[in-house]
Amino acid sequence: MEKILEILKNSEALLEGHFLLSSGRHSNRYIQCAKLLQYPDKAEKVLNSVCDKLKNIEFDVVVGPAMGGVIVAYEIGRQLGKRAIFTERENGVMTLRRGFEIKEGERVLITEDVVTTGKSALEAAEVIKALGGW
Repeated sequence: MEKILEILKNSEALLEGHFLLSSGRHSNRYIQCAKLLQYPDKAEKVLNSVCDKLKNIEFDVVVGPAMGGVIVAYEIGRQLGKRAIFTERENGVMTLRRGFEIKEGERVLITEDVVTTGKSALEAAEVIKALGGW
């Protein structure tokens, strides 16, 4: 954990102060993941700790809601040898586009960079469920 905090600080992703989150909650720390994700080597190290925790979980595909979950999904998919795709909003509605598909019965891992309300992940889950994934 200390090594991850060091990487976050060195990439200027860990911000300290007072933050009003989109959920309405307050926090004295915030991780601006885009600052970390601009450095693929650092993102690889941080997300490796996530991948370690996922090694015993069975899933077929990683889905990241656009915008924040796209790079995270890609990197987790890369490290674990899984297909990685993303959902995005079209006319304000979360959808799967660009020829991506979820096959009936596919097990899906939804990833995000930061979760406050969980709205994007929940919307992605609805899309996945409607297509027969779980």
